Amino acid sequence: FDRDRCQRLDLSGNARNCFLTGNPDSHRNFLSKGLRCLLDVPNTKVYRNAHHGLGRFCSQSSQPLGEKIPSLQISSLGQPSHHFSAWNIQIIRSFHTSPSLQAAPVPLFWIIVKPAQKLFAIILGRSIRNWWKALPPNKRELFKESARKNKWKILLGVSSLGVVFVMFYFTHLEETPITGRARLLVFGKEHFRELSQMEYDMWMEQFKGQMLPETDARYQVVERVVGHLSESNKDIPQVSALRWVIHVVDEPGVNAFVLPNGQVFVFTGLLDAVSDIHQLSFILGHEIAHAVLEHAAEKASLVHFLDFLSLIFLTMIWAICPRDSLAVVGQWIQSKLQEFMFDRPYSRTLEAEADKVGLQFAAKACVDVRASSVFWQQMELAETMQGQPKLPEWLSTHPSHENRAEHLDRLIPEALKIRESCNCPSLSGPDPRLIFRLNMKHLLESSKVREAPNSPKQDLSKPKLDFPHT
Repeated sequence: FDRDRCQRLDLSGNARNCFLTGNPDSHRNFLSKGLRCLLDVPNTKVYRNAHHGLGRFCSQSSQPLGEKIPSLQISSLGQPSHHFSAWNIQIIRSFHTSPSLQAAPVPLFWIIVKPAQKLFAIILGRSIRNWWKALPPNKRELFKESARKNKWKILLGVSSLGVVFVMFYFTHLEETPITGRARLLVFGKEHFRELSQMEYDMWMEQFKGQMLPETDARYQVVERVVGHLSESNKDIPQVSALRWVIHVVDEPGVNAFVLPNGQVFVFTGLLDAVSDIHQLSFILGHEIAHAVLEHAAEKASLVHFLDFLSLIFLTMIWAICPRDSLAVVGQWIQSKLQEFMFDRPYSRTLEAEADKVGLQFAAKACVDVRASSVFWQQMELAETMQGQPKLPEWLSTHPSHENRAEHLDRLIPEALKIRESCNCPSLSGPDPRLIFRLNMKHLLESSKVREAPNSPKQDLSKPKLDFPHT
């Protein structure tokens, strides 16, 4: 297939397909011809297969979507006889949208005070331990006897401290926009957005030599997708209140994130990994949902609250443990328990909520929401083919690819109803989930053929599998 050539095929209805590959000049020439690329093409059967990472699929229809925003459909389409090669997808071990640093920029004061608080707790606990060791035996017995006599006063004091924490928690609860879920929010929203500007400056400095220009076709794809998503969801105050600014970074990592102030960062590695415009729209809808739902401030608030509570346990650990080495081990165990029992499960909860709201954003933009679960199945397949270890979900801040796809499959019927209520064109093409299952079936059958004793030798690193397109 010639990368610099655009091949047109006449399809049923009034739609036409144009297959492009990763040459930026060919994209610009294609755009200059004024063709309108749609997020949804009725009466057009499209079978998506991953082929050479980044391909471009653009369709023109008599039923433009929304505001008739032209957009290139990133696809893995090849020739009529397609090839599926997930080995060619460049991915990281786990696709982490909204990585931890981007997802939770914290107040500068907290950054300075947090280590000082822990150091103070360690010094205080260690001082209590040394003071207790230095006491004569008779004085130790006097303190123990005094504690037994005043146990109800001590219990009342501890209970009062617990009541203060509970009151603080419930007086700082707010409703999450859109979903209405109750969540702890300690930091002010405006202050948090000011801090996100500081983080924006940091990322711009880091990526200043890798930013794609606005004339690049990949930049224009992201710009149109984000613009269409925001325009389709402008009835939501949190969406219309932000000014969405696009930044496409020439970086192979499969990643994207949105800062709380509306700065959108997309790596070209993500554009290589998605199969079509529908998958890209869902991923960006997911990232926009993180910003709209204020997950950064929420996660930082929870971590700050838990860290403050852990100072009490940290002081107790250093006071009770007879040696510093044991206290260090106890501190490590306490931090890991907090991480795996609270921090990571909460992060997975926020990711699942962003998937749900992002899918709703995509549905209102007339995206084929069925493609959302296919993306995570593709990521799961690519990691399996690359032989990467499959870690348990509880070790990650994100749901596993498999569970994420299953969760989205359960949400898709509701999203399709939202899509229908927005008077979107009907989805007359084949279900991409079915196409993926067929491709997987062919992939397994072809793998068995290659493993047969009398089969001709092939390059197993990049298998070329032909799929029927009927």
